[in-house]
Amino acid sequence: MCINFKKNKFINQKSLIMKTLKSIFLSVILLTVFFSSCKKDKDAPALPPESAFVANFSDFNNNKTVADTTMVNWAHSAFNVGVWNVIITVGLAVPVASYVEAVKNHPADYQGDNTWLWTYSFNVGSNSFTAELYGVLKSETIEWEMYITKAGEYEHFLWYSGVSNLDNKHGTWTLYNKPTDPTELLGIEWNRTSDTTGNIKYTNIVPGGAENGGYILYGNDSNSDLNAYYNIYNKGQDNLIQIEWNQTVKNGRVKDENKFGDDLWHCWDETQHDVDCN
Repeated sequence: MCINFKKNKFINQKSLIMKTLKSIFLSVILLTVFFSSCKKDKDAPALPPESAFVANFSDFNNNKTVADTTMVNWAHSAFNVGVWNVIITVGLAVPVASYVEAVKNHPADYQGDNTWLWTYSFNVGSNSFTAELYGVLKSETIEWEMYITKAGEYEHFLWYSGVSNLDNKHGTWTLYNKPTDPTELLGIEWNRTSDTTGNIKYTNIVPGGAENGGYILYGNDSNSDLNAYYNIYNKGQDNLIQIEWNQTVKNGRVKDENKFGDDLWHCWDETQHDVDCN
């Protein structure tokens, strides 16, 4: 019997090559699936809602002109709320805009070690910025850091950091002043009892500042007739202003001992004109 050794050798080599190629191909598929699941399939933690960073100033944010003395109570409330509105939405326009943009469902890339990164661009007026928001999952909380870059001016500035609970019902933020002065500026503490009910408090934490400890607390409570409120504490004057109003009807009341010389409520109706409190 004649045996063709060359043919058998060729067949064996071909079989070995095919097995090697299959092994390499399978390895590539497994590695692709592995890295894909690491980068994309691992769910990112949910960001705290916009209301955990930006208070609602809309009910006192208008240009109504008080032509007489029949709207003192509402006007006094609007002025004091307006001071904080300017500080937060104008003075902190860049960090506020960065977070408002963050909650618009931008995708996050998993970085490993329970860390995710959201990267996106946003504008404030005619200026463009790049945001890098890191979320680090701990056992019971998520730690956040927001770095902002403005091309040609500053890079990777840590503008705020924070911690939130996994259920997104409580958290804190620390905001820093600006890239040229990265000192602490505001502390934020927020709470939610539902999607529409909660509170948020901004506290002045400027080191050595005359108003360090001053704050504004905004909240709402659907179980109350006057279902929204502000407490505004002026540290320099050691004075607390309390404001309550109905977000639908728009009637409300204010208590300010420094302004009115008493510890009584001073009310306004749905047209913001002064009325006697019931």
